[in-house]
Amino acid sequence: MSAAVRRRVIVVTAVHAPSARFLPQAHASLCAQELPDGWEWHWVIQEDGRTDQVRPYVPDDERVTFRQGRPGGPGVARTLALAHADGAYVKVLDADDRLTPGALARDLAALEADPGLGWATSRVLDLLPDGSTAGFPGDPAHGPLERGAVLRFWKANGFRLPVHPATLFVRRELLLSLGGWMALPASEDTGLLLALSAVSRGWFTREVGLLYRKWQGQATGQAAHVDPAERAVRMAVVEARARALARVGWRHPAPVTGGRPASVAGG
Repeated sequence: MSAAVRRRVIVVTAVHAPSARFLPQAHASLCAQELPDGWEWHWVIQEDGRTDQVRPYVPDDERVTFRQGRPGGPGVARTLALAHADGAYVKVLDADDRLTPGALARDLAALEADPGLGWATSRVLDLLPDGSTAGFPGDPAHGPLERGAVLRFWKANGFRLPVHPATLFVRRELLLSLGGWMALPASEDTGLLLALSAVSRGWFTREVGLLYRKWQGQATGQAAHVDPAERAVRMAVVEARARALARVGWRHPAPVTGGRPASVAGG
């Protein structure tokens, strides 16, 4: 991998027609990011479908790649976008959300400083329709999140995550090794976060890294998203995957045995 590739953060966004109008604001929040010397970001926007309704909102910026594909939900779109992720790190940015100043640099600094960390998250504020923001109680302490901690909290607190998957920043190789996002109609990002926690330590930044837009058309506000029967199935499969990964004993980074990294270690 060339030096140019190693020092690039790929920002991945899944978008469909209703959320396309927010892309210019997401782009503005990216343009406000400052990275260390030698680092750059590239934005991969993947439409969940092939329409003519998204492209008009895609910024005219050489740092932006726009692709389309068969509709399959945001997890499918993000995973397809990985074909164009040629950097060492992948950052999630939903089409209707906005990064706060410094978010990329803080995530990058955490993982560059500690090779034992596989992923990072940060504090979130809801961005309400009137422009005001609202926070959440109960954020974890600033610092590392030990392997398995996210799953334990999620299970003990009614399937509520301690950190927000929409803030995810992750090592590209680790993300690919887990197959990207789960093949679910929703909670695909929860499933990935639980899987990451099962195999790797993470990081939480107490500074706000994302403004999470609340609006009438968002997918998580639809009735299907909270259907009890489907939700129970989704929660069952994401938990089963995370526990299976923990039992298999694969870890990131691979422990060193006999002077060489081991591909698999005992649990």
